[in-house]
Amino acid sequence: MPLALLALAIGAFGVGTTEFVIMGLLPNVAADLGISIPTAGNLVSAYALGVVIGAPLLAVVGVRMARKHLLITLMAVFVAGNLLSALAPGFEWALAGRFVSGLPHGAYFGAGSVLAAHLARKGREGRAVATMLLGLTLANIVGVPTATLLGQTLGWRATFLVVTAIGVLAVASLALLIPYEPAGPQQSLRREVRALGDRRVILGLATAVFGFAGVFATYAYLASITTGVMGLSESSVMWVLALCGVGMTIGVMAAGPLTDRAARPTAYASLGGLAVVLVGFYFTAHITWIALIMVVLLGAVGFLMTAPLQMMVIRAAADAPTLSAASNHSAFNLANAGGVWLAGGVIAAGWGWMSAALVGAVLAVAGLTIALMAGHLDRSPAAPTPEPAGKAIPTALTPQLEEAGPVPCPTPM
Repeated sequence: MPLALLALAIGAFGVGTTEFVIMGLLPNVAADLGISIPTAGNLVSAYALGVVIGAPLLAVVGVRMARKHLLITLMAVFVAGNLLSALAPGFEWALAGRFVSGLPHGAYFGAGSVLAAHLARKGREGRAVATMLLGLTLANIVGVPTATLLGQTLGWRATFLVVTAIGVLAVASLALLIPYEPAGPQQSLRREVRALGDRRVILGLATAVFGFAGVFATYAYLASITTGVMGLSESSVMWVLALCGVGMTIGVMAAGPLTDRAARPTAYASLGGLAVVLVGFYFTAHITWIALIMVVLLGAVGFLMTAPLQMMVIRAAADAPTLSAASNHSAFNLANAGGVWLAGGVIAAGWGWMSAALVGAVLAVAGLTIALMAGHLDRSPAAPTPEPAGKAIPTALTPQLEEAGPVPCPTPM
């Protein structure tokens, strides 16, 4: 299992790097292609649009594929999109490359999370999913700063060529290290769509939208907060973002064992803690050393919710989890866009940069409210009874076990 998780994490590292690195290269892209920086900003939106459309679409297309073949195919699309971005002769081609790069994002994390949980020993599914997601958070600490520096030194196209090479490495790793298991006869589009309509899945996706919107409402404006409120120089922005990335990594690492022990309480703690940290950040941002601690805590409590929300969706859709797990990453990207838009509107209304933290806190409380409601419905007599934690996920994932009867399962993007 560790080698298979390494292969999945390499792909996650590449995906995380290409998703966030563009934000630091917009001036370089704009200067090279002869467009304005706001126009270049559409490259960020094109990627997010690709994620939202591609996550359910490619999950549906690949529903009858063996997961190993699906993951390799998705990473091949990722390679093609980044290569197109690197070689784009004009802005329209670069836009198309970013859209294609985003298409496999959600389906890759969805299918990868399901496979990681399936490969794990009983009671360690959360750790396995968190290990894969660790590649995404490490991208924020290592991949994005390094790729940004490379792009500023050698040109933005060099960055996407390097990301393309990471994608090729991921394809090779998936081909060599992921065990092959044929798709089970019970895997079907009808089952996947029916599972996506489960109220526990819907509430899980809604929790992800509001909860992660709280994270990104503040994270998106962290550079401006660093210089305009904390009083640090522009050269410090990269280090502040790296500190947030350290917090994200800590959060994901803690999320694995906590999810295996108690997924839903971990989600509650993350959402409640996020609201508290954001309110604290609002009142202490002008005290530099406290503000830096708050930045680390923002990343930690924000990404603490990744594994539990993902596992809760997978377990709720246990008979056919791929589409639901992929849709969870569409929810994360809707959260990204929605959180940034809401916070931007409040800032534009004259409330100042730190109003983004208060917007984030309100969104986190909304996410916590939805999560608590979902927990209450699960405990109600009419709801399906959640299974005890620490058991294997029943399997549409392993047809051989399904023939022997369902296996009990516990009840994060």
